[in-house]
Amino acid sequence: MSQLRITALFLLTPVLGAAASGIEGDWTGALNVGAIELRLALHLSRAADGSLTGALDSIDQSANGIPLSKVAEDGRKLAIEIKAVGATYDAEWKADGSEISGTFHQGGRDLPLAFHRGKAPELVRPQNPKKPYPYDEEDVFYDNPRSGNKLAGTLTLPRSPGPHPAVLLITGSGPQDRDEALLGHRPFLVIADYLTRRGIAVLRVDDRGMGKSTGKFEGATTVDFAGDARASVDFLKTRKDIDARQIGLIGHSEGGIIAPMLASQSSDIAFIVMLAGPGVTGEEILIAQRYLIERAMGVPEEMAEKNRETQRFMLGVIKQEKDDTVAQRKIHEGLEKMQAGLTEDRRRPQSETIAATEKQISSLTTPWFREFLTYDPRPALEKVKVPVLVMNGALDLQVPPHQNLPAIAAALEAGGNPDYQIVKLAHLNHLFQTAQTGSPMEYAKIEETFAPAALEVLGEWIGRHVGIK
Repeated sequence: MSQLRITALFLLTPVLGAAASGIEGDWTGALNVGAIELRLALHLSRAADGSLTGALDSIDQSANGIPLSKVAEDGRKLAIEIKAVGATYDAEWKADGSEISGTFHQGGRDLPLAFHRGKAPELVRPQNPKKPYPYDEEDVFYDNPRSGNKLAGTLTLPRSPGPHPAVLLITGSGPQDRDEALLGHRPFLVIADYLTRRGIAVLRVDDRGMGKSTGKFEGATTVDFAGDARASVDFLKTRKDIDARQIGLIGHSEGGIIAPMLASQSSDIAFIVMLAGPGVTGEEILIAQRYLIERAMGVPEEMAEKNRETQRFMLGVIKQEKDDTVAQRKIHEGLEKMQAGLTEDRRRPQSETIAATEKQISSLTTPWFREFLTYDPRPALEKVKVPVLVMNGALDLQVPPHQNLPAIAAALEAGGNPDYQIVKLAHLNHLFQTAQTGSPMEYAKIEETFAPAALEVLGEWIGRHVGIK
C-alpha cells in the first residue's frame, strides 16, 4: 500500500457473478464499522448445477474478487461463508427482489448489512493530471549493477533551460509501481506533476519486479530497496540535463527510512524529504498502528488491548527466535494457549481474531519483516547533515506523528543537523489526504489524492533549497 505493511485486522470483501433475473447479478451495500463506512459490491451467479456462487468486493479497500466459499439457500434465506476473511453473512432476499439484508459476522462482531441492486460506483480522482503536460516526460531504463536488476521509471523535465535540480521519489512498503498507485490514487504522479511545473525534475520508479523493472520483490529487504534508490541517484548524475549537485530524495513511509539511510552514507544527496517517515523501530510502529486503526474502526477498547497483547507476543517471538519454522511453531502454540484460557463468552470472538492472525504468521518471518521489525532509523538520522523536511499528517494512524516526530527531531538534534523543518499537517492521513479519522478504510472514499496544502509545503521548501521561487 504507499504505506507501511499493516498488520491490523481489516474487514475485506469479495465479488459475485451476474444475471438478469432472480437473485443473480450485481449488488452494492455499505458496512458501517464504527465511524467508517465500507462500500461493498456483491456479485452472485448460478453454477451449472443451479447452486449460487460468487464473490465480494470491498471497494474502499481495493479488495476485489474475494470468493464466497459457500452460499446456502433456504427459500429466501441465505447463509454465506467467506473463509478468506473469516466472515459469514446471514441474510434474506426480500420478496420484491429489491434488497438482500442481514447480519455480517467477523472477528466477534455482528454488523447489519443490506445490499441493493446495482453496480459499484466508479472512483473519482480529480487530481490526476491530464495530458498534454507543460513539461517533457521520458521513459527511462538503467541497471542496478550491485544486484543485477534493471529499473524502469518516468523522468519528467521542465522545459526551462537546464541543468535542473531533481528529486527521486521513493515508494512505501509493499510492491509499488512508479506512481505508488493505490485505490485509484496515483500520489507520485500528482507530486511529480506539481514539482515539475515548479521547475524541478522528478524521477519515479517501478519497484523491482513491478511494472517494467526486473528482479524479484519477494525476499528483498529495505536495504535492497535502498540499493535500487542508490542506482537511481547514480543514473540521474549521468544526465546532462540534471544538476548533479542538486539531487534530493523524497521518501514516503518506508521510503522515509531509505532517504536518510542513503543521505547518511553519501555525499551527493543535496536534501531529503520524509513523508510520514518512521522515527522509531518497526516493532514500536506496528504495535501503535494496529491499536489506533482498530479503535478508529470501532473495535472495543478491551478487544483492541487484547489484540495488542497478542501482537506483542508474536513480535517478541520473531525477535528472539531466528529459525523461521521454530518461530512459527512457537507462535501457533502461544495462540492456542491464549484460546484455551478464555471464558466461554470470550472464546468465539477471540477465536475468530486468532484465526485471522494465524493467516499472518508466515509473513512475519520474511526477510523484509525481520529487518523492518528491528531496524532503528535514529542512528542514520543522526548522521544526516543535509537539509531535511519532515512531514506528517496529524491523523496518520500508520506512522503516528506523536510517536515518530519527536524521535526524528531528537535524532536530528543529537547529530547537530543545522537545517531541518518538521511540519505536522492538520486533518491529513498517512497518504496526506484530508480525512476524518485517518483510518485506512477512508483512503478509497476520499477523492483527494494529495492535499494541496501539503504540496505547497513540499514545493516551497524544495524551491528555497534549490534556488527556485
